[in-house]
Amino acid sequence: MISIENEARDFVRDSKNRAWEKFQSPIKEQVKKAAEVIAAMNVTDMEIYHQVQQIANNLTAIREPLRRDVMQSLCLATELVTDASSNEEVRNYYQQLVAQNKDLFNSHLYNQGIKSAMRVTEVKPWISFDAEQLNGYEILNKYWDNLFASNPLVVAFGEDLGFIGDVNQGFAGLQKKYGEERIFDVGIREATIAGQAIGMAVRGLRPIAEIQYLDYLLYAIQTLSDDVATLHYRTKGQQSCPLIIRTRGHRLEGVWHSGSPMGMILNALRGMYVCVPRNMVQAVGMYNTLLQSNDPGIVIECLNGYRLKEKMPANLMEFTVPLGVAETIKQGTDITIVSYGSTLRIISEAAERLEKQNVSCEIIDVQTLLPFDIHHNIVNSLKKTNRILFVDEDVPGGAAAYMFNKVMEEQGGYKWFDAAPRTLTAQAHRPAYGSDGDYFSKPNVEDVIRVVNEMMAE
Repeated sequence: MISIENEARDFVRDSKNRAWEKFQSPIKEQVKKAAEVIAAMNVTDMEIYHQVQQIANNLTAIREPLRRDVMQSLCLATELVTDASSNEEVRNYYQQLVAQNKDLFNSHLYNQGIKSAMRVTEVKPWISFDAEQLNGYEILNKYWDNLFASNPLVVAFGEDLGFIGDVNQGFAGLQKKYGEERIFDVGIREATIAGQAIGMAVRGLRPIAEIQYLDYLLYAIQTLSDDVATLHYRTKGQQSCPLIIRTRGHRLEGVWHSGSPMGMILNALRGMYVCVPRNMVQAVGMYNTLLQSNDPGIVIECLNGYRLKEKMPANLMEFTVPLGVAETIKQGTDITIVSYGSTLRIISEAAERLEKQNVSCEIIDVQTLLPFDIHHNIVNSLKKTNRILFVDEDVPGGAAAYMFNKVMEEQGGYKWFDAAPRTLTAQAHRPAYGSDGDYFSKPNVEDVIRVVNEMMAE
């Protein structure tokens, strides 16, 4: 027994030492190279020369160096020797390591291969002029029916999803048709729903896990953030978790069933795609896109859109919505209004009334928040209108602030203003109850008209 313990102890110690040596070896190569290029810098000032040599000596003296030690030493050297011709080799090596370390530490948040959702080819919906008009939930129901008939890997589950066909009837009658093993109810435990979906996804199934209302995603956010959104990143692309969270939210009439905690989602779920369709046909296209990929995503359906009439596409199972592509749904010349989801119906009504006041609004639906407007369609609109308003149902500083940052900082939108950019958001509290609660808690038509007129008067 003692000999076995000793052998095990020696094996573990040797394995640890080998692993540490394998980790340290490339770093020590960087230290050697960095020290050489630093020491070889062409310096005529003797005081600076000695300082540069000391940087190289200090770097090589580190017993167990880290990559950051190499980067800091190279930066210190170029700060001392400002002549470009004298520090060119140091700068070039620094940039080489920047790219190398970015791949090592900051890559593969999302799938970058052929199974990436960003590589799914766009197929536009084909809707004939005499297409059947159905309620939004009926379009979803027909879609789920066709999907379960054609893809045996798809399973769906959640609160009230099975027996009654979900609270908005998108799955009505489908449990009876496809069985309780593929479409089933679970308890009121959002964290458990997320955990079940993870287990199914990593074993090759394509789970659609329903969180009945967006507000209650809060109870699953830790699991989704720690285990789903980070899996592809943590394994540097070796593993994926292609689950789909289906939920609904934004506007209706309830304190705990009409929220839009988008800022929370955007900050916690980097590594998942966040889709915010304005209607159910658009939602179908997003489901099609996600199901052709190997990426996790969340689709947030409009809670007040299930009984709105929509035309049925003839290519229901084939059409796809490209992720990250903002869509201009109304052309205009005076102001760009950016939003998503059910708020777009509020904005469209406001735009019609503003047209009568000779104010022309261009309306852009971002379609997805993660990713966001990858082709910079918003700033291209801003170049034309020179005014921009971001409208959002989240609290102040939430998704509107995120969109503002993307357009102002990343797209350089600040260059094109004739008036100060604005955001119009929900109030800071949960939406109050009832129709009046909805009206006074979230942006309404009159709010949009008021803010646009204020901007036009600047």
